[in-house]
Amino acid sequence: MSEREKILRYYRAEGEGDIAAKLVDAAESVARNTKVKVSEFLDPRGFAIAETVIAHYEGVRLEAFGGYQGAERVKVAFVQQDFAGKISYNLTAVAIQWDKRFAHVGHRDILGAVLGLGIERGVLGDIVMSSDGCYVMLDKTLIDFLLTGLTQVGATSVTVSEINLAEIPPKEEKLKEIRTTAASLRLDVIAAAGFGTSRTKMADDIVADKVKLNWQGVRKSDHAVKAGDIISMRGRGRLEVSEILGTTKKGRLSLLLKRYM
Repeated sequence: MSEREKILRYYRAEGEGDIAAKLVDAAESVARNTKVKVSEFLDPRGFAIAETVIAHYEGVRLEAFGGYQGAERVKVAFVQQDFAGKISYNLTAVAIQWDKRFAHVGHRDILGAVLGLGIERGVLGDIVMSSDGCYVMLDKTLIDFLLTGLTQVGATSVTVSEINLAEIPPKEEKLKEIRTTAASLRLDVIAAAGFGTSRTKMADDIVADKVKLNWQGVRKSDHAVKAGDIISMRGRGRLEVSEILGTTKKGRLSLLLKRYM
């Protein structure tokens, strides 16, 4: 079985065959004769797949860029090792502003309005909320369409303007360390401890597909987690299982969790 088929067979079983196939195609193209191949925007799970793919291709390196420091959604570039030129990610950004005295607009509102124009998620990067509006990373091919097409978010009138990527501030995250104990490493137990809610409520949220483990959907509350895993929850940020410190005298697991908000 070829390396390509091994990779694709694994990710098809995970329901991620389409994105894996695109990334393998790009890596193979560069391994043959293309200098650079750039992907669409990938979420952290897609980036992890790209890292797995690149490990199977000698002479090819992986670069990534999301428009600003700390970007979560990035484009990846498969690049020949000896290529010393500049990589074009074909990426730009817009600022979206509205009168905050009369309307509250959130991340989900912006995303819904942009996707409602018929734009696919793969050509959109991060949406960064700011004190006077928000910034949206996007593929340059969309800029004219978005500048003229996006005039409202829900019932709120907005203005859209292209900006220089250098104007976007680095991503700042609040970090809270949580030292706790748990009876087991079940997903619902650890997530409930980290996000400060009941295990029953967390189990319901997991079934409702509001929780991801390592950026993959998971609907089993009893799924086991391990050190290094990332638990993300819609609207609540993400939680890292930083360390499993040992076992207490009462037989409970001692844990260090890091919550990013």
